Amino acid sequence: MNVANLQLEGLIMAVAAVNNALVHKGLLTVDDIDLALHKVEAGLTGEERNYEDMSPSNRDALCFPVRLLRMANNAQGEADIPPFSELARMVGATKAPYNDQR
Repeated sequence: MNVANLQLEGLIMAVAAVNNALVHKGLLTVDDIDLALHKVEAGLTGEERNYEDMSPSNRDALCFPVRLLRMANNAQGEADIPPFSELARMVGATKAPYNDQR
């Protein structure tokens, strides 16, 4: 595996842990974090350059971290968030095709 991928995996899980801590400290709700991440994803998928200049697989790659963080946020329990591999599987299972995919 590419070292950069491992670094991104660590960074994404660190952000997920911070989000989890913010919820458990009562500073933000799961819904607050989900809305913020939803807005980011909508911005990424709504940008014309991303839609017209990128392949569907590149758009998925661009949105993957945000989608994984949303999964981690919505799947968090009292103690921990699910492991990266489980969250990645969940992202893949819920991904809808783009309008230009057949």
